[in-house]
Formats: sequence, structure tokens, C-alpha cells
Amino acid sequence: MKILSIVGARPQFVKAALVSRKLREKGIKEILVHTGQHYDFNMSDIFFKELNLPKPDYYLGVGSGTHGEQTGKMLIEIEKVLFKEKPDFVLVYGDTNTTLAGALAGVKLHIPVAHIEAGLRSFNKNMPEEINRVLTDHCSDILFAPTDKAVENLKKEGIIKGIYKVGDVMFDIALEVKNRVDEEKIITKYSLKPKDFILVTIHRAENTDIKENLENIWNALKDIANSGIKVFFLFIQEQKRH
Repeated sequence: MKILSIVGARPQFVKAALVSRKLREKGIKEILVHTGQHYDFNMSDIFFKELNLPKPDYYLGVGSGTHGEQTGKMLIEIEKVLFKEKPDFVLVYGDTNTTLAGALAGVKLHIPVAHIEAGLRSFNKNMPEEINRVLTDHCSDILFAPTDKAVENLKKEGIIKGIYKVGDVMFDIALEVKNRVDEEKIITKYSLKPKDFILVTIHRAENTDIKENLENIWNALKDIANSGIKVFFLFIQEQKRH
């Protein structure tokens, strides 16, 4: 069996690190395609290095752009790889433009598509990720759902075949990576006390691009800090991720 795995954004590298290893341990031939949606060291290379993710067999170098431009470029380049490799399955992860492009390219060529993290919904169609999730699930033949709720969401949309509740691969990789982290060193470096701080990262355009929402979040964090709990803010600079 040959599986063509398609990744391109930070969360997909993390998930693929575990899944790719398991596939290869089972003797399944995997072709790894990196679309280049995330491409600088802190958003891409570092994950391949730290998580021992195999070097991509194909790097498409799509880069940033509008949703349509980025997805279109991916479709063109992924299709070329599919014609060449002729895999038995296309495997996609999550909810980015890379996810949707991989699913569309596969289904258009009548290659079965498998989706990891199927069935997740925000029910907010203003989120580009929500559109990617729904369309990818309806393109997929095998849907790996992390929770009972995800399974329920799929069935409500009329998807009843090929669903497997498998748990959350991000939780699995978190447990694995936890053993590699020197927690004591980090806590000491930043003068933290166990269970006496909160870790904060702000994500989604709805939070960062709307002044009122960002102010509300900031004020809430200040209230938490004023109550005596240390706020540890994680900041990652990234390109446009979709």
C-alpha cells in the first residue's frame, strides 16, 4: 500500500510526526508532500528537526497568498504529484488550505481520501477553517474523528460511512513530547511556580483583528495578573496560515 500524506502548516507537521512514524513501522510506503504553506524555520523546519519527521519527498513551495491563489497553486502542484505517484490513498490533516487542496486533488482523480481530525466544527462559516473542514469531510472516504461529538457532527451532515473514532492525535503527541521537556529548567528560567501560572497564546482573526475583542482579552489577562497569578505569554510570529 502507498499513502501520499499532505502537510503544509505547523499543526500538520506535529500530527504527521507521530502518524508517519506509525505508518512506516507497519511497513506502509508513505510519500510525504509539503506544500510550503508555512515555510520559515520557526513554522516548518524546526518541527521536522525536533519531532524527527521524515524529510518531505516533495516540497511544493507554494508560500503565502490569498485563499484562492494559495489553494489553486496547491491543487495544480499536488495533482502533478498524484499523477506521478499514483497512491492508494491521500491522507490529509486538520483544516487549512493545504487540507482542502489535498482532499480536492485526490477526490477529483478518484483516489480515496482519509481525513485526520474529521468532524470538528465551530459552526461559524466566517472562519476559513470551518469551510475547509466541511468540504474536506464531504470529499473523504475515511474519516478519523477524535471525539463522539465529531462523529455526531458528521452523521448530522449525512456522512454515515467510513467514520472511525480514534481519539486526538495531538494529545498523543503531547504525551510523547512531554517526556522530552525539562520542565524544571523552564520553570526556573522564567521564575514560575508549578500550577501557579497560566500559559496564554492568542489566535484566530476574530481575536486579533477586532480591536474590541483584543481589548477584552487583554483586560481579562490583566485582571488575572492582578489577582496574583502570573501570566506567561507565548508569542509566535507566523505567516498567513490558511
